[in-house]
Amino acid sequence: MSSVSSPPSASLPASARDHHQVLIVGGGTAGITVAARLCRAGVVDVAVLEPADVHWYQPLWTLVGGGRAPLGVTRRSEASVMPRRARWIREAAVAVDPEEGTVTTRAGRVIGYDFLVMAPGLQLDWGEVPGLDAAVGHGAVSSNYSAEHAPYTWELIRGLRSGTAVFTQPAGPVKCGGAPQKIAYLAADHWRRQGVLDRIRVVLVLPADSLFGVPVWRRALERVADRYGIEVRLNSEMTAVDGAARRLTLADRSTGAEESLAFDLLHAVPPQSAPDWVERSPLAASASPYGYVEVDKHTLQHPRHANVFALGDVADLPTSKTGAAVRKQAPVLVANLLAELAGERGGRRRRYDGYTSCPLVTARDRVLLAEFDYDHNPAPSIPLLDTTKERRDMWLLKRYGLPALYWHGMLKGRA
Repeated sequence: MSSVSSPPSASLPASARDHHQVLIVGGGTAGITVAARLCRAGVVDVAVLEPADVHWYQPLWTLVGGGRAPLGVTRRSEASVMPRRARWIREAAVAVDPEEGTVTTRAGRVIGYDFLVMAPGLQLDWGEVPGLDAAVGHGAVSSNYSAEHAPYTWELIRGLRSGTAVFTQPAGPVKCGGAPQKIAYLAADHWRRQGVLDRIRVVLVLPADSLFGVPVWRRALERVADRYGIEVRLNSEMTAVDGAARRLTLADRSTGAEESLAFDLLHAVPPQSAPDWVERSPLAASASPYGYVEVDKHTLQHPRHANVFALGDVADLPTSKTGAAVRKQAPVLVANLLAELAGERGGRRRRYDGYTSCPLVTARDRVLLAEFDYDHNPAPSIPLLDTTKERRDMWLLKRYGLPALYWHGMLKGRA
């Protein structure tokens, strides 16, 4: 446990509170989880830089789009999840200077720090696919990657009785790499139950050369796709869309060949990258074309700035960007940050093994729970259960258990 001699930030005059022992950029899953753990460990000068007043549990948006959960259960106020002993700075970051140890906000405030935790998440690059920004949320186009549009996905699915339904995933890392195909399975299961699946051509467009990177779950998902008669287009991505004409362009990534495809429903996942200001910063990984923060993949510490850590979606880590990954990353980051606070230079550090989890929804009441590490080795966390098979109990975990763990465990620094 670590503590500091300075009084709680709430008691300091405004001019003195522009410097914090630990400054966390981002009040989403990663930022709040780390803040809660630091406060529980006794660190009294923790500030969270976050402009939003709403906190979302995004993993359920797939179920919102599939008609299996209401949007309201995924939303709470940011104030309700902010740790009581942390200072909430309701501003947006626009620049970071690790040499000076400062973060600049959109309002022009310069905030100093002793230690910085980068957790601003990622941005959705709707404009990277010509026509997508204008098309999404209208006509036949939707996306579960936005709280605004996820309910509309269900409207489109429920209303389709025949035609062509296309589900796409862009190249590059995305939040929950399984989500782009989970909604295809939910939709196909609904259409099967309605007796119209045989009148609907379902096309799943994926940039990778397989449905999933871990063989045991890849084989299971291949069986799911076959069951629904889904046309899986591997090594492909959508490069343009005309929402009014209901046509999109598909490109084969291996040959460069393009194809125009008409659709009656399109669920599109936008390309994703680090926020622009992060990509422009000295913290960005030079080897990452998406601008994510460079960190040691085991310690979550920046290799050139020892007082900077990163986790969650913004971290350049070779694993899936999921809330389950954050749940394992946060205790490692906090332990290593506390060691730095205590002046333990060069000592042993906690190590993150790349664990992530993706509950792969394959039907309205079935889930494959994929858990694996950096080496794509299965890393099961529930003894005696075969999670390589579609299970109803894993569906209940996805729909009810994990949200409860999130709100009452992770965000409280307890899990």
